[in-house]
Amino acid sequence: MSEKIVTTGISFFEKYLSIWVAMCMIAGIIIGKYIPVIPNFLGKFEYANVSIPIAILIWLMICPMMMKVDFKSIKNVGNNPKGLFITWITNWLIKPFTMYAIASFFFYFVFKSIIPADLAKDYLAGAILLGAAPCTAMVFVWSHLTKGSPAYTVVQVATNDLIILVAFTPIVAFLLGVSGVAVPWDTLILSVVLFVVIPLAGGTLTRNSVIKNKGEEYFNHSFIPKFNNITIIGLLLTLVIIFSFQGGIIINNPLHIVLIAVPLTIQTFLIFFIAYLISKRLKLPHDIAAPAGMIGASNFFELAVAVAIALFGADSPVALATIVGVLVEVPIMLTLVKIANRTIHWFAEK
Repeated sequence: MSEKIVTTGISFFEKYLSIWVAMCMIAGIIIGKYIPVIPNFLGKFEYANVSIPIAILIWLMICPMMMKVDFKSIKNVGNNPKGLFITWITNWLIKPFTMYAIASFFFYFVFKSIIPADLAKDYLAGAILLGAAPCTAMVFVWSHLTKGSPAYTVVQVATNDLIILVAFTPIVAFLLGVSGVAVPWDTLILSVVLFVVIPLAGGTLTRNSVIKNKGEEYFNHSFIPKFNNITIIGLLLTLVIIFSFQGGIIINNPLHIVLIAVPLTIQTFLIFFIAYLISKRLKLPHDIAAPAGMIGASNFFELAVAVAIALFGADSPVALATIVGVLVEVPIMLTLVKIANRTIHWFAEK
């Protein structure tokens, strides 16, 4: 991605994403309770336990983001090696396992008297899926809002997408296995192929084709803006469908939404400060430290939601837990943006 794409800030639609998510939750619950024929009808369209309508919407979410990833930037991987090492270590050797530990502690011990054991296991599985999916495209927004280095952010995202291809499946399978959740490897691998490999390949081919025929200026200023709101619309429509399936669970357990949010929130702040403070310790400039913290703190929630649906179904508590991740994502990340901007003086000048 060129620097020009990164310089667009968070849109009105994105800034109030949590409000739209809450509205979609309410709409989905109302549909599920009073118009059950709709989720019953949509539930008939499945293949290999994957909801076809939801799969289409998830592709609408993910594909526009994947078009923004410029793999040519990987040639610049050596320009900021310390920052990239912090990103990789935090994202893949720390984040999934701290998410497992924190979520287990709250679901099995702190909330033991409130959340039944079977639901605790499902909520933990959803938290694991979020923890193993660090952010991709939205980190461009968080990086821009903290005046992060565009070049570093591009390399960060490109390498992270490549690591997801090989690391996501074994990490998720291992942690779900430790949690006592049986997950067939073939289904998990199929989910990654459907919701990472295919959109990534399609996005890359589209990007290269448009730039080759129309030029990078057209791609950045005319082509990409056409898709600005498609990702959010796809996400919101997906949530309406999911919550039409989840209505019964939510009505019976409204407090669970808040309880699920507690470990997710703690985890987000923890991961941000791990990467951010290590960057400070290594005397990296603020425009490297801020996006290094942001990419680990934020989640590729579209992937987490997609895999939760593919593995456990749209009506599962696992999917509900990943949706709570969507609900808390934006307000928490905006808080971290403010923290990063107010602590610039911690870092030396470039």
